[in-house]
Amino acid sequence: MKNFYFILCLIVSLSIKSQVYPSQNINLVGYLNPNTNTATVGPDGRYYSGCWGWYQASKNKEYAISGTSNGAYFIDITLPTTPSISAFVQGKNQCTWREIKTYKNICYIASDDQSPNNFQIVDMQYLPDSVHLIYSGTSYFERGHTLWVDSLTQKLYVGAATYSGSAGFSPMNIYSIVTPSAPILLRQLSQDVPSISYVHDMYARNDTIYASCGNQGLYVLHATSGGSITQLGSYTGYANAGYNHSSFLTQNGKYLVFCDEIPASLPAHIVDVSNLLNINPIADFHPYQQTTPHNPYLIGNSTLFLSSYQDGLLVYNISNPSVPCKTGYFDTYPQFGFNYNTAVDNYNSSVYRGNWGAYPWLPSGLVIANDMQNGVFILDPSAAKTATNCITVGINENLSMPYSINLFPNPVSDFAAITSSYNGASTVSIIDISGNKLFEKKYFEKANDYIDLRSLSNGLYFLTFEFCNTHLSKKIIINH
Repeated sequence: MKNFYFILCLIVSLSIKSQVYPSQNINLVGYLNPNTNTATVGPDGRYYSGCWGWYQASKNKEYAISGTSNGAYFIDITLPTTPSISAFVQGKNQCTWREIKTYKNICYIASDDQSPNNFQIVDMQYLPDSVHLIYSGTSYFERGHTLWVDSLTQKLYVGAATYSGSAGFSPMNIYSIVTPSAPILLRQLSQDVPSISYVHDMYARNDTIYASCGNQGLYVLHATSGGSITQLGSYTGYANAGYNHSSFLTQNGKYLVFCDEIPASLPAHIVDVSNLLNINPIADFHPYQQTTPHNPYLIGNSTLFLSSYQDGLLVYNISNPSVPCKTGYFDTYPQFGFNYNTAVDNYNSSVYRGNWGAYPWLPSGLVIANDMQNGVFILDPSAAKTATNCITVGINENLSMPYSINLFPNPVSDFAAITSSYNGASTVSIIDISGNKLFEKKYFEKANDYIDLRSLSNGLYFLTFEFCNTHLSKKIIINH
């Protein structure tokens, strides 16, 4: 328990603007919300989807590439506290899905939304001044659900490629990108393994492909030197199986982390893939009881970033893969989820909202995170990556939290009673959804007070309780 208290006191203190985002060991250093046109928004209020990053070595610049419901933004984050939009590439409007990958100075953009749609190839060498759209069309494919680039073999992988008109569908395509601006189709999965009907996502390294095949499970494939695709192994019918969504491999190639997206609230999985003929389960782990993990990303063999819809971005130390330990988090979606404390059911019925994905491999160590409703976050996870204390997953953190702040009634029309269990110096603040502090009061023992909220307009606010460099947050609904 002593270590747990120590962790609480190490929780990162954020600026006033970022206090509405509960976090541990991850700092918010920059933020943009460029896609605000409601006419372009996708279903369920989805303004953003996939994201990626790019390092421009010739100019020593870093960029976030944010997929949105109407295109892709290229954002200069070299000065992360003041990110700036360098370019925008228009795509299909009202998109739910947009995925992005890069190779050298080329960016590939695909969307799986209904026709009419297109595949786009963008030349980024002219950044930060501009980008050049060098291809936008359907001759490669019209729709693609996911993309992956294996830079070791100079190949582009496309999951669930749909062709225009009556040309059909391919579960997975492999393209040569020896000339990055002009991909050449090498193989379709259906030519060699017709039993796999759909590849939702894939992670490929040096021609070994870990294919997440939805309800069919996980398949490991190999792109041979002769061009064909062979099956090396599979992992199906496992405990807590659902819709196999996406995966990532440790640097040593021994362990694979993957997520099952449907139904909601399934755990993430770690499996031993050192013997592909006998893939073995190592750990099933759940950030919180109702969390729905979406996409995993790994640095080396031990640092896992886990995009988790309504619970944001979480960081784990998996140096002991059988006991994953959570070392930090940043909740990009405080509207609902585990950190939403004002309702009995913390999770919105539209469970697939919030954090879509992240990119943790920039030279600076900064992480890009796209939240479908809230925008583009630039995060510093250095404390989470180096933390020596962590919380073993499976602990009920509500029971472990030694202090609390309570407010009644909620919703509130005029006065609200606040009480805290912490007997020491603390600060209570009320912040609006734009990050503006509207009320602040300091206490030097347990808070037991009434606050007047009659001057505030109807809407959603955040009550923050600060002590020992820790922020606890609750949402307040004011309804006069």
